[in-house]
Amino acid sequence: MAEKLNANRVGLALAGVMGILSVVCALLLVLIPGFTMIFFNNILHGIDITQIAKASVTFGEFIMGLIEVLIGSYLIGCVFAKIYNKIS
Repeated sequence: MAEKLNANRVGLALAGVMGILSVVCALLLVLIPGFTMIFFNNILHGIDITQIAKASVTFGEFIMGLIEVLIGSYLIGCVFAKIYNKIS
């Protein structure tokens, strides 16, 4: 029988990873905005984000976005673990 996942731990782990990625993304946007836009244009396969991206993000917007990423990632991780446990 497969080992059960702890939903809280999986949620926290995913939230941690996504939080780190969010901070790195924000830093890249501040430090090297041109490269960051090109990088994400390449990932999104033909969607030109330069047409929809803001030139800058305020600190408040960054914090709010980070909070949203952390909460959303935690919930997704919990649901993932619960589904995994059901089907294993």
